[in-house]
Parts: sequence; structure tokens; C-alpha cells
Amino acid sequence: MLSLLFMAKRKKRTLEETVLLIQEGDRNLLDEIIEAYKPFIAKTVSSVCKRYIYETDDEFSIGLIAFNEAIEKYSPERGSSLLSFAEVIIKRRVIDYIRKQTKNQHISIDLTNTSPEEESAGTVIVNELSLDDYQKKRDEQLRKDEIYHFQALLTTFDLSFSDLIENSPKHADARKNAIIAAKMLVEDDELKRLLFEKKRLPIKQLEKMVSVSRKTIERNRKYIIAIALILSSDYVYMKDYIKGVLDT
Repeated sequence: MLSLLFMAKRKKRTLEETVLLIQEGDRNLLDEIIEAYKPFIAKTVSSVCKRYIYETDDEFSIGLIAFNEAIEKYSPERGSSLLSFAEVIIKRRVIDYIRKQTKNQHISIDLTNTSPEEESAGTVIVNELSLDDYQKKRDEQLRKDEIYHFQALLTTFDLSFSDLIENSPKHADARKNAIIAAKMLVEDDELKRLLFEKKRLPIKQLEKMVSVSRKTIERNRKYIIAIALILSSDYVYMKDYIKGVLDT
């Protein structure tokens, strides 16, 4: 850990640059990064579990695996820091783990009722409602986390939710065309690189790929950028919304 700090001071290497070296095969750096950020992992897991998490807890192990996953999957093109990206991944994996554990516990309760006399229909219904309520609350929290991180990402492009509300296409067909344009942009590595490097829409290049006019692209510029950011990031719920628009 100390060597990591001195290395960072000497070469002024960012965490993201260090992660890129890890992705190239530097396993020693991986061990140092994981050790250094165990407090961050524990804090993130604790925020989901609503209790203090120890390194001996199963939930911490899930968080550790998720942090390693974030390091493996991180890309500067996502437009967010490693820690922001890792926080989303850790919370998602821990929530999935808790859901699975809760579901298994619910099933085992039902299986222990070996006779009709011992089984309480009311208890089964309460368990089902509790599980459903728990999952709804976790989904709601995950949506809030996505919105929070998306809002932070928008600011790096000098955009806000107010901008999106004011500049979103009014008609369904126009929204669909804008989403298609954003999808084509992120599927093109060069255009995607330009978007994240320049922090603006590569209108001239995009115009050659889509069926709408340059004027339409410019009018929907902010909306197209926002959709492209969603499609380029790990936003499950917002991506589902986009898929729903395209399927209509």
C-alpha cells in the first residue's frame, strides 16, 4: 500500500491509469489496489446492507469480487471514474446476493411445513409480501443510484436534467430517431471516442450515418448525447427504458 502511495506521488499516476496497467497484466498492482481500497469496498457494501460490514462477512467477499470485476471491465470511455463505476457494480452484486439469499430462505421456510396442519397460509402470504416489498425497495434504491451517477456524468458534458427536459424531442418518432442515432454513435468506436474526448457530439460524422438531417441532429443534440452516455454505461434500468422506446 505504501509503495502504491509513493509511486502515485512520484509519477502522479491516477487511479484510472493504474487500472489500465493492471488490465495489461500487472498483478502486483492489482493486489495493492484491492488492499488499499478495502475500506471503500466495506463502506459501499455497508450502505447496501444498512449495517457495519466486517471483512469476514460473506457480503464483503461479494463486494471484493465486484471491485475486481469493476477493475477488469473499467474503460475511460465510460466517462466516469473507477470508483463511481465500482460503486455501481458493488451495490448491484450485493443486492443480487441478498435477493438470492432471501429467496432461498423463503423457499426453505415453505419446505419445512411438512403437514397441512402445521402450515400457516397467512405466514406464507406475509413472507411473499415481505420478499416482494424488499425487492421493490432495492430496485428503487438501485434506480436512485443510477440517476445519481448519471447526473454526475452529465455534468462532465456541461449538461443537466433541466437541459434534457427542455430539449427532449416532443414526438415519439423524433425520440425514436434520436435514440437510433445515439445507438449508431456508440457502436462506432471512432465516434464514441470523439464524443468522450471532445465532450461534444460529432455532428458532421454522425450526419453521414443516419437518415435524419443535420438540422434535426443539432436540434436534438443534448438528447442524443444523454442517450449515448446511457448506452455506453452500466445503467440497467435506463437501458430498459430505451429498449422499450425502440420496441414500440
